[in-house]
Amino acid sequence: MTDVVMPQMGESIVEGTLTKWLKKPGERVERDEPLFEISTDKVDTEIPSPAAGTLAEVLVEEGKTVGINTVVARIDDGGAAAKPAPKVEAAPAPALPPVVEEAAPAPAPLAEPEGPLSPLVRKMAREHQIDLGRVKGSGAGGRITKQDVEAYLAQQPAPASAPPVEAPAPLPPPPSGQAHTRIEPMSAMRIKIAEHMVLSKRTSAHVTTIHRVDMTRIARMRERHKADFQARYGFSLTYLPFIVRAASVALREFPLLNASIDGGNIVYHDEIHIGIAVGLENGLIVPVVRGADEKNVLGLQRAIVDLAARARSRQLKPEEVQGGTFTITNFGSFGSLVGTPIINQPQVAIMGVGTVDKTPVVVDDAIAIRSICHLSLSFDHRLIDGALADRFMSRLKQVLEGWSEEVL
Repeated sequence: MTDVVMPQMGESIVEGTLTKWLKKPGERVERDEPLFEISTDKVDTEIPSPAAGTLAEVLVEEGKTVGINTVVARIDDGGAAAKPAPKVEAAPAPALPPVVEEAAPAPAPLAEPEGPLSPLVRKMAREHQIDLGRVKGSGAGGRITKQDVEAYLAQQPAPASAPPVEAPAPLPPPPSGQAHTRIEPMSAMRIKIAEHMVLSKRTSAHVTTIHRVDMTRIARMRERHKADFQARYGFSLTYLPFIVRAASVALREFPLLNASIDGGNIVYHDEIHIGIAVGLENGLIVPVVRGADEKNVLGLQRAIVDLAARARSRQLKPEEVQGGTFTITNFGSFGSLVGTPIINQPQVAIMGVGTVDKTPVVVDDAIAIRSICHLSLSFDHRLIDGALADRFMSRLKQVLEGWSEEVL
């Protein structure tokens, strides 16, 4: 037997929600074949099977949140029996109040729906006298949504015809200024992101410094090479690998920005692993470019494209979202000029990249059109002082404005 456990999808992650089983007990599964889906604040992805064999038993149901390393299933691989693990049980339902027995037989108990219910779903169920145990939920963890209730109502047979009645008077309009509302439960991933962001703000003393960087030299180099780069390698040359490369140089010279805090101790990381924030349809994930300082622009661009593509197709491996020592978020790709990002715990700094715009600036007492980008660094003031943060950013700016490395 082989135990299947809930993986850790990042240093700060202590639990995950098992959202869907892709195999049923008794079915054959191959090693590295997708076995189940999970959702955390860092990733919403498929988890591969650790061994080939038959899915012997499922210990955690869909929609349940359990701690990392919890045994969620067992695979019969023909080997020795695995060490038993307790099955994760759902919390017991609250006791019902006593009822007075009637002469008529009591109705059968209603099935409990999976997952928490929003106030809107409960209201619709009351108004239409719906047994929610009969409604199949399509939300995260089998949660019932408003659309699920509407679809269930649409499938019910029309009631028997009744004598026509006088049309009711139209309802009065809502009070002036009162907006119509729609209530939906957060996805498991969104809830975890919210918890992680609040934890970071509560943990770190956030301060942000913003530097204006002249990217004209890089913009001209990129313009010269982008067609050949696309033809040769099959992907575009963006500004981001230049910025990651410059950050790697600065981090090597200012290692405190690449450190983390453990209680009263400073943990210095010898390697530079830069996380790149990737926006998903329902959240955010930060895959890690490992050994970023050992890669040139081509290597960084290839790594960024690969990680972003696999993040959006839910194919990242657990180790690819772990071990980051510094994070870069590129909100400039959506047109944003500047932002104040929240530190990705347990790191002590995160850099935001604004859009690169042609801007009139003063150069040698004359107005010139330059390609300008604003870079913002949010840092943990418990460890990093403003002077050090600005020295780090000044070095990064110096690398970008005086760029000399070739890209092909």
